Amino acid sequence: MSAVHLGAHVLACPTRWSDVDENGHINNARLVGYIQEGIYDLFCHHATAVRESLFPSGFIIARHEIDYLEQLHHRPEPLSVRLTVERLGRSSAHVEVNVCRDLLTFMRARTVVVARDRESGRSRTLSPNERRFLAAFMPDAARAEGALATATATTPAQRVSPGATGSGIPSARRPRRRCRASAG
Repeated sequence: MSAVHLGAHVLACPTRWSDVDENGHINNARLVGYIQEGIYDLFCHHATAVRESLFPSGFIIARHEIDYLEQLHHRPEPLSVRLTVERLGRSSAHVEVNVCRDLLTFMRARTVVVARDRESGRSRTLSPNERRFLAAFMPDAARAEGALATATATTPAQRVSPGATGSGIPSARRPRRRCRASAG
């Protein structure tokens, strides 16, 4: 079940007993499944995406960068899979995914999601409606407006490298932080 939060998409995702490995915690490969469930929920099941027929040919996952921050154990309370869009490219969205429970972040991922062309199976340019939809999940309204205004004018030399963040700190060295509280 997804929830509406300002600048984020949040999916309530239960853990499953079958996700537990021999060490008694949720297996790291199963955690990747939670990322994929959150992305699929945003791109394919979000009411706006369905109503406006966005991403008609689906999408391709081009990259996952994952930091496992804490061991996660199976409990009845669902996880919060929180997605924000960090950056929009010509055909891609750079999505940050935080997997949280009880305000603690267990895993943080950065995923590059690329719009897909049905006929060629390759990437295609994001439509203006898709850009507007994804910009709504950028935490900073000014960044979202800038992404919409400059996306088509961005040249390859202006693009940010995949490991860079807006703070200038490489993503692998960003400090751990608690899961951000929802605003709604």
